[in-house]
Amino acid sequence: MYNVSVSPHIRAKSSVRSIMIDVAIALIPTLVFGVFHFGAGALVTVILCVAACVASEALFELALKKPITVFDCSAVVTGLILAVNLPPNAVWWLPVLGGVFAIVVVKMLFGGLGQNFMNPALAARCFLLISFTSRMTDFAVDGVSSATPLAMLEAGQKTDLLTLFLGLHGGCIGEVSSVAILAGGLYLIIKKVISVRIPLIYIGSTVLFIFVINLISGGDISAVYLLGHILSGGLLAGAFFMATDYVTSPITAKGQVIYAAVLGLLTALFRCLGASAEGVSYAIIIGNLLVPLIENNTVSRPFGLKREKKGDAAK
Repeated sequence: MYNVSVSPHIRAKSSVRSIMIDVAIALIPTLVFGVFHFGAGALVTVILCVAACVASEALFELALKKPITVFDCSAVVTGLILAVNLPPNAVWWLPVLGGVFAIVVVKMLFGGLGQNFMNPALAARCFLLISFTSRMTDFAVDGVSSATPLAMLEAGQKTDLLTLFLGLHGGCIGEVSSVAILAGGLYLIIKKVISVRIPLIYIGSTVLFIFVINLISGGDISAVYLLGHILSGGLLAGAFFMATDYVTSPITAKGQVIYAAVLGLLTALFRCLGASAEGVSYAIIIGNLLVPLIENNTVSRPFGLKREKKGDAAK
């Protein structure tokens, strides 16, 4: 039996399910550390996020009599990424509402996996941040509230780099431990699920633009300050787990470089000049919207094809 199809005849061992399982495995270290550091409340939030995403996708497809796709594990990964971006002791309906919004509004209404125009989990986080700002920025643990490292940096306070690297501070569930995030990112690179291009350029350009902005404005440009920006907030998690999303990032090498640099510029602008100390989520969402434009201008020209001149196109 021959499998007759249109060229190119390329077969890959990877599938949507295998890739999603790899991403889920990569997220385990940072989520496990988050649960260990913040306690049972963080575990409940993670479970609610995953359950809401899986249930929303299954119920939506049952209601519209579509094929059930939850077994590809993409909804599970969306739930895990949403949990990464939520405070550890979020009220129960916050992850549920976020999961429904991510799957139904951002993913399924646009055609399902591969058709969404922005990262569903980050879109849900931005929706929750805008709608319930006080709850999304409440990082109190055991009734004790403290400023996040990014807020301390912007206030000119000193931060301990070792504490930031290990994750012994307040913040979102999956964004606190840099070492856990790097372990997951390294796993994805080794498994060839992602390349280092987008993460490295994103992180490097963020630091570069923060340095330039602060140099112009007379702000702090010390190595400790710049390293603090790398190790705190959602920069590392965003660079390895969210900016590299296959659906919402460019497929061309040149496009990925431009995309990552744009993310770095936007993150630096939001962090240095914005009202909030963080800006990774908004930067990636805006970057997602620019992907079609970036790809259209970086796609390779087929050999022998001549571009139409403006005068010829008008005739």
